[in-house]
Amino acid sequence: MSDYTANCDLHHVKRVNKVEYFIYFALIFCLAVLPHVVGWLLQAARHGRLPRLGPVARALKDAQAVTPMIFRG
Repeated sequence: MSDYTANCDLHHVKRVNKVEYFIYFALIFCLAVLPHVVGWLLQAARHGRLPRLGPVARALKDAQAVTPMIFRG
């Protein structure tokens, strides 16, 4: 029979409130859209063709990457 009291100091992950996560995600997304629009226009003008990812897709990828980093402790 196993003794489960020996591992009493296991680290339990605290779940983040989904509303708080969404607020941070929305703020980061809104702040990332403008620089990506400017970069997208400059890249389109410089190369003469549209980039593979649009500015909204790039901002979405940034928000998806940055937001979890805020809540890691």
